[in-house]
Amino acid sequence: MTAPVLSFCMVTLVLDTNVLVAALLRGGGTGRAVLRACLRGQYQPVLGPALLAEYEDVLGRSELFVGSALSAAERSEVFDALLSRSRWVEVFYAWRPNLPDEADNHLIELAVAAQADAIVTRNLRDVARGELKFPMLRILTPEQCLEAFPCPP
Repeated sequence: MTAPVLSFCMVTLVLDTNVLVAALLRGGGTGRAVLRACLRGQYQPVLGPALLAEYEDVLGRSELFVGSALSAAERSEVFDALLSRSRWVEVFYAWRPNLPDEADNHLIELAVAAQADAIVTRNLRDVARGELKFPMLRILTPEQCLEAFPCPP
């Protein structure tokens, strides 16, 4: 009897908070597909102190999730699962000034420190407009991520 062969994409991603929230709010969609691929180990999400604090802050806003299909306990369970799949990355260097919105700079810093393949965000306009360019780092929507880095279902 042979062990099943698992297929993994060796793709490291920074998941912007807007993608995580959309995945938890909506009944499906590409944000949820990216999150599921992270939870299945097909993508390697990375996490640092600033992104973790942002996740916790936004997920703690109960008014944001009024009418969500998931209960607070279910959202917490999904978040814990994401944390367990994420690789912790310390950021030792700040790339400033860089993005028009100061609150987004931590995404670039985490991605550079983690040597990530991409930042997955719905905020392409701001995140992709940095003064400093990192040619190996892609800024993608969830749709673009799934197209650029397809993983088996």
